[in-house]
Amino acid sequence: MPLEGVGPLWFGMRLAEVAAALPDLTALRRFQADPASRGTLGVEFASGRAEPAVRSYFVDDRLSCVAADAAHGPQVTLWGRQLTGCVPDDLERFLGHAHACEVVDVSYGPRGNPGVDGLGLVLRLQEVADRVVTRPVVVGRAWADRCTDDWEGAIPECEWVGRMWPGAGAPRSWPPPDHATHWGSWRPPF
Repeated sequence: MPLEGVGPLWFGMRLAEVAAALPDLTALRRFQADPASRGTLGVEFASGRAEPAVRSYFVDDRLSCVAADAAHGPQVTLWGRQLTGCVPDDLERFLGHAHACEVVDVSYGPRGNPGVDGLGLVLRLQEVADRVVTRPVVVGRAWADRCTDDWEGAIPECEWVGRMWPGAGAPRSWPPPDHATHWGSWRPPF
């Protein structure tokens, strides 16, 4: 349900409710998800093999964002189309077609990630074995405005770190080597 929830998770849930809704996963660790906001808590849930599957983010103790791991996370779908672990070009064509048919308004953030603010959806990349595949990052209605904008949107900074969407002249990952960040002493948790 775009803007409302992902699978058994509903935006606005408390951490205990999220944990109860994911009985096959265990909370692996908690971390500060954003250098600018000590109040944004990240919780990584893992499968029995201690492989990260889902990252959940809480603002004011309420679920605001969910990200599925491309290798071990649950399959997230949109209109029957898988979003987790896909070939980036294929998924970009799918979104481009929906945009051309005026079903959604696809936009690209400053770091080149495609998404749909109207659905609270951003697509990120993750290296898995010898390939790069997609992983969805989803937010609720209260956080959807400009969610594709990695500078002004509500998605925590740690979700923007890592492999970038391919683009002409763009660095391969964020932050690029030798780039001075605004993070101070904060470091990405993964």
